[in-house]
Amino acid sequence: MDRPPYIEVIHDNKESKLPQLVYMSRERRPSSPHRFKAGALNALLRVSGVMSNAPYMLVLDCDMYCNDPSSAKQAMCFHLDHNISTTLSYVQFPQTFYNVSKNDIYDAQSRSAYQNKYQGMDGVGGTVCAGTGYYLKKEALYSTPINQDNMTTLFQKAQLEYKWESQLYQSEESLQEAEEKFGASRKFINSLNHQRNGRENVLCDEMIDEAKALASCTFEENTRWGKEIGYSYNSLLESSYTGYLLHSKGWKSVYLYPKRPCFLGCSTIDMKDALVQLMKWASGLVQVGLSKYSPFTYGLMSKMPLVQNMCYGYFMFSHFLSIPCFLYGIVPPLCFLSGTPLFPKVTSPWFALFTTIFLSSLSQHLYEVMSSGGNLRTWWNEQRIWIIKTVTACLFGCLDVLMKWLGVAKANFRLTNKAIDEEKLRKHEKGKFDFQGAKLFMVPLTFLVVFNVICFIFGMKRLVLERNFEEMFGQGFLSFYVLVLSYPILEGLVVSKKQK
Repeated sequence: MDRPPYIEVIHDNKESKLPQLVYMSRERRPSSPHRFKAGALNALLRVSGVMSNAPYMLVLDCDMYCNDPSSAKQAMCFHLDHNISTTLSYVQFPQTFYNVSKNDIYDAQSRSAYQNKYQGMDGVGGTVCAGTGYYLKKEALYSTPINQDNMTTLFQKAQLEYKWESQLYQSEESLQEAEEKFGASRKFINSLNHQRNGRENVLCDEMIDEAKALASCTFEENTRWGKEIGYSYNSLLESSYTGYLLHSKGWKSVYLYPKRPCFLGCSTIDMKDALVQLMKWASGLVQVGLSKYSPFTYGLMSKMPLVQNMCYGYFMFSHFLSIPCFLYGIVPPLCFLSGTPLFPKVTSPWFALFTTIFLSSLSQHLYEVMSSGGNLRTWWNEQRIWIIKTVTACLFGCLDVLMKWLGVAKANFRLTNKAIDEEKLRKHEKGKFDFQGAKLFMVPLTFLVVFNVICFIFGMKRLVLERNFEEMFGQGFLSFYVLVLSYPILEGLVVSKKQK
């Protein structure tokens, strides 16, 4: 894509109560890296700094809209609270979707994350930034939080954070220091300390030209954008990674889950798009977890609370569960087929321990589902899709990181398809899985399902002939449980063969 920067003032609120509306399209050149969504947000930060210079901004994905006009008021209740405002970086709302079916077979609502894990993290310093549906304090992207006890006025706060702003750049040295960090724009540098001489005319050619320069490809060259200030360029999950860095610097965040959804979006309605989206998240989180900014190294040395750091570690490394889950889909069925005991006998006390752990895990999940307004069907759907996603999207996400590390693959921003297809929509509403277009993800799924079917059939034959029920009951039950979870995959394989 090759285009120049474009700025258009759609509505100027100079003589109207309606808010100012400006359209921005940043410059894109094949020879210059555009930094994906992070680059777009950083360009927006700079342009909005000289056009309106509001201290807060709302970040929404293109497929989401505001469902409650009071969302800004709800967020400002926290941002303007003098007890927490000096360290508060953003107020996060949950991702909620308007097209989720009653069954929600793909777990599009991410109930476990938004209704359990995120609310838990809210009590230990703040939750993960979801990338959409949050009100951000711009200042958090430029500085570190100042202790309220040491802050008397906004001007003193600016002096502590930006020593070159103590006076309005009377020395060439202070101006050069600011330009090396933020870029060669005096107007934008002045906006960081809310320095504006009266009301500037955003319609004048000078202001438009300044905004275009801020949205150009070359403006960030030899600056600290994407490194120390603004959204970070070190991960394709720019918001989640930037939120992690903000918490590491000592900033806090708030998770707000109102009864009426403040923002609604469009969820994926087929298996391919759901897995592609999760694979992108898994790859981005694992990449950060294995970098020098890992919670186990950088996070422990930062200002982040230990429990919050452990939560980030869970989100970044939980995708490695795909490896033991994949092995669990191979080793127990293979041992069941060969008649090799893997678990204790039914009469052994150790078998009771295995049973207790297994049932307690299922019971805990069921309690979480029921306490958050779900039912048995929700619980079963989450059990089923978790297994499917773990051995496909999470596994491929980990492999994607490995391939990038080896230099086989390059960083690629995968857009999630949100277009509504009538046939897919009918299947989604009926609660039937749609595997169309997910051939790559179907490879490990098909292998595991077919392998488990074969091992279960011939393993049961051996079990009946040898009558060693006490030794092989655990493996037989586990294979049967996996097959029951895999029923939609078997159904999808049969349907696809009929269509051929």
